[in-house]
Amino acid sequence: MNTQIEIFSTSINIQSAIEWVMLPDAGGIDVFIGTVRNVTKGRAVIQLEFEAYVPMAISEIQKIVNQAFDNWSLQKVLVHHRIGVLEVGEVPVIIAVAAAHRDAAFEACRFIIDTLKQTVPIWKKEIFEDGEVWVAAHP
Repeated sequence: MNTQIEIFSTSINIQSAIEWVMLPDAGGIDVFIGTVRNVTKGRAVIQLEFEAYVPMAISEIQKIVNQAFDNWSLQKVLVHHRIGVLEVGEVPVIIAVAAAHRDAAFEACRFIIDTLKQTVPIWKKEIFEDGEVWVAAHP
């Protein structure tokens, strides 16, 4: 399996991530870029703070990626996630999937982000104009 899984405390390089999954025989590359939005449930977001137990987070992400390779015919998978304080507009997560056919790339990419949200030990603090709250990283 050709994978790249990393947790960063600095900015994620989107272009570098996309270039890493590019292959001449990949007919489809699907990329999910999660961004910090400026509002959650009607409350203005100032910033987000992500924390993770990094060894376990990487291990859990690897399990998800392994499942994706088992379920779809994939060529490369990249998963990068940020920890630390992120401002509105910054990128906390990018997932890039290369496959010979677009359906596999789309389906695997969606599976990876959806499962990551449910199972990986990454926590998020939402900081609002009028307070803050810790929530699951991906409720």
